[in-house]
Amino acid sequence: MERLGLVAAPGGRTWRALAAPAAALLAATVAIGFLRGELRGRSHPTAGKHPSRVQTHAPARHPHRVYIVRAGDTIEGISSRTGVPQARILALNPRVSPTALFIGEKLRLR
Repeated sequence: MERLGLVAAPGGRTWRALAAPAAALLAATVAIGFLRGELRGRSHPTAGKHPSRVQTHAPARHPHRVYIVRAGDTIEGISSRTGVPQARILALNPRVSPTALFIGEKLRLR
């Protein structure tokens, strides 16, 4: 079995022999994480804008009658974004499950 390389012989591989592949994996993981963060940042509508130019005032009350659910939306997030209380959103949309929103689903706000 030693000739096949399945069993390490005494004095065989040391930690130094495994350090280079481990370092390469670590570098690849860090690079992928960095690239994913950069790509997500570019897809965001406020990416690249100066922080002082980002809208800081409260959203207008009930600007739209219908809200189309986007990826990552929650009832709480929709409520804070639109200014419509969570209870009102749920009352206007009785068939909507607050724990299972679907992308593209339309929610009544008024």
